[in-house]
Amino acid sequence: MSTLVETQDHDASVSPLVRFGQELRRSRRAMRWSQAELGRRMGYSDAMISYIERAKKPVTSNFAIKADEVFQTGGTFLELWRRYARASLLEGFAEFADAEARCRRLRTFELGVIPGLFQTEAYATALETANIRRGSLTQEQADERVAFLMQRQRLLDQKAPPTIHAVLDQSCLLRPIGGRAVMLNQLDHLESLAAHPNITIQVAPFELAEQRPFVLPLVLLTLPDRSVVGYAESQLRGYLERGRPTIAGWEEDYDQLQVESLSTAASLTMIRAVRKDLE
Repeated sequence: MSTLVETQDHDASVSPLVRFGQELRRSRRAMRWSQAELGRRMGYSDAMISYIERAKKPVTSNFAIKADEVFQTGGTFLELWRRYARASLLEGFAEFADAEARCRRLRTFELGVIPGLFQTEAYATALETANIRRGSLTQEQADERVAFLMQRQRLLDQKAPPTIHAVLDQSCLLRPIGGRAVMLNQLDHLESLAAHPNITIQVAPFELAEQRPFVLPLVLLTLPDRSVVGYAESQLRGYLERGRPTIAGWEEDYDQLQVESLSTAASLTMIRAVRKDLE
């Protein structure tokens, strides 16, 4: 089957990945380059160029940036990548991700699963694989979500990363996402993150019971202008909260949660104990 026919099998009106591939092919043909020639100029194999043009592989931000450099398109491919990366996200999450990328302080409370910024790729993949089995995502969408998460995690590697305070409900440690091997690696990763000077991790033990102030995950972001926004999710969508009275209430509850959760040392001890039990 020809490349053109394979591309037409997709609905370009709903697939940003296809739109990216079509634009890459159009630009390549306008320069009269073969896939091998474009691959050489971009530092990728001709097979990878073919996969991207046919929407058979997820696109990374590095690939998009390199395409903009080679074609001198001034950010066209990076913008297409942004649309592609966000297409499978929960409504409202893209706005949160923009704020997250700019924040100088991040406070988060999570239930049941490790916070996204702290997830290993294997752990995140296990979560999305479950979504595929339930029929709520396609493989392509799952790949997009994982790729976008890995991109978000670059926040942790900045020269001046934000201050991050994470309170994890004890359930986050006990749910064996991905099986024993994946979870052991995830707990190791969590412990290594706790050693970073800008990252504080606490565990909210089950003993808090009804005294735990939040019943759903929550994120508080302090932006460069010192304003604070909050992010919360329902089953269907996420939303960014800017109302000062609401934010003030969330901050007060979060402060109380920090006080009542385990200390950082006791939290690390619990993480290690859970890991030992898994071994």
